[in-house]
Amino acid sequence: MAIYNKVYSKVGRWVKWLLPFYLFVFLPFPVSAQIGEYRTDLAVGVNGGYMMSSVGFANATVPQKQLGGLTGGLSVRYTCEKYFKSICSIVAEVNIAQTGWKEDILDAENAPVLKLDGEALAYERHMTYVQIPFMARMGWGRERRGFQAFFQLGPQLGVFLNESTKTNFTIGEPTQNARVSNVVAQDTMAVEKKFDYGVAVGAGLEFSHPKVGHFLLEGRYYYGLGNIYGNSKSDYFSGKSNFGQIVIKATYLFDLIRTKNDKIK
Repeated sequence: MAIYNKVYSKVGRWVKWLLPFYLFVFLPFPVSAQIGEYRTDLAVGVNGGYMMSSVGFANATVPQKQLGGLTGGLSVRYTCEKYFKSICSIVAEVNIAQTGWKEDILDAENAPVLKLDGEALAYERHMTYVQIPFMARMGWGRERRGFQAFFQLGPQLGVFLNESTKTNFTIGEPTQNARVSNVVAQDTMAVEKKFDYGVAVGAGLEFSHPKVGHFLLEGRYYYGLGNIYGNSKSDYFSGKSNFGQIVIKATYLFDLIRTKNDKIK
């Protein structure tokens, strides 16, 4: 029952955050004939970028740096309406992402912890996920030729594929100086929960040309609401072990279906 209540609480907060935005974007759609300008634009393409990841460990201090990795996949966008000056769309992607965490192993003086041979301790956990964001998007600017700024927000699902570890020490190995955090359980724990979910939010700039397509540059942040380890009171990381990810990505889209309206600029 305790686990159920935690999941229910997280889902409730998730819905509370997203519902106002979705209503703001899509509630005008049924009255488009009265206020909005109808659209049926469908564009597909590819995306790729660089991801910086970390994991938030509850009830434990695990100093970290951002772990860099690549992300890329397929994108689809359906534009349904222009409501006043806001262009309303739905965006979905299926991506392969390299994520994980990188530990910053320091002593009490914030100096690197050194092995007996003088080499600094290093630990990285690399994971591969399939990530599927589904976002509501609002844009302002040109649709067919020129620039458009945009903001998008929505849920993201993730499925764990594999993991690997990169390190240069073994647990309990003697060092020249003592590490400030003795939390090392995560270094030998495999991912326990294969399904991830959370909220993605992004903003960026798009350039469009009717004969070439759409070029997008975006900054995005993902906050995981799921955990990679168990989060019950009996688990080591009771509370959370969730992802935080910063993504810089570029996307190219080409139109499959375009609204027939010469007034669209």
